[in-house]
Amino acid sequence: MDLFTQLVMAAVSSGTPLLIATLGGILIERSGIIQLGAEGLMLMGAVTACLTYLHTGSLALALLAVFGVSALLGLIHGVMTVSLRANQIVSGLAMTLFGTGFSAYLGKPVSGMPIPGSVPKLELTFLQDVPVLGPIFGRLDLLTWFSFFLVIAMHLFIHRTSAGLHLRAIGDNPATADVMGIRVQWTRYACIVIGSMLIGLAGADLLLVFSPTWIEGMTAGRGWIAVALIIFARWNPVRALLCAYFFGVLDTLGFRIQLVGSEVPSYFLKMIPYVVTILVLMFLGWRNRNQPSGAPESLGVPYLREQRF
Repeated sequence: MDLFTQLVMAAVSSGTPLLIATLGGILIERSGIIQLGAEGLMLMGAVTACLTYLHTGSLALALLAVFGVSALLGLIHGVMTVSLRANQIVSGLAMTLFGTGFSAYLGKPVSGMPIPGSVPKLELTFLQDVPVLGPIFGRLDLLTWFSFFLVIAMHLFIHRTSAGLHLRAIGDNPATADVMGIRVQWTRYACIVIGSMLIGLAGADLLLVFSPTWIEGMTAGRGWIAVALIIFARWNPVRALLCAYFFGVLDTLGFRIQLVGSEVPSYFLKMIPYVVTILVLMFLGWRNRNQPSGAPESLGVPYLREQRF
């Protein structure tokens, strides 16, 4: 197997949690709500999947538990930001702090214990002998295939359906959308809950596929990278796919450099994805300084229905 194929396989494996979390964040922020709680949601998703899987031995129940916990946390964020109109940044940071601390507490008894199984792989035998495509797509797990489907479905939903048009209208001008009869608050609640479920699923994917044992703080900042990827992708699901796999390559690059006998300390190699994140943000900010950012125009602005006129 050549180096390129190995890098692509590693990028897909490492980038899938980032992709799912980014797609969840895009859905939330398209409705005009800032989501900075991705790190906490991913950790809660991972520890919930671990505890449920270890105690029940059922992958389906583990995923259902992840969806339930993530939906509850998303609902709390929705109540704070949509109904109570609390500061969205503070609410998101509070969710991250809560998820980080509570997941560490819940996961302490099972830290280091391997889970009893993993996500099944879809065997595409007709691709096995095809160069490059066979090794990459021949034995992908179901969550990875789900992420591919999710990119297509979300792109079509946002850009090709009337409901997606309503969502974009809410993110850009909720007052006008409200006047047109679109239910702004209910749509925002739905987006926050569903997006939070996807972010929690990203944490579960990290545990069930990428690193099959619970370790405190195992996301290692991936939630924050997902927040940055939303900006890199300009709130576009297809661009999110490319950005996630690009950072998936960076995430595995340090390990590959160590394999070839590099004398660079591993601590510096682990910094590569985060340093590149900062550099790319600086570059995009400079390049697009005189252009629209692509963000929803009312992102982060609470909507007061009484003031729509």
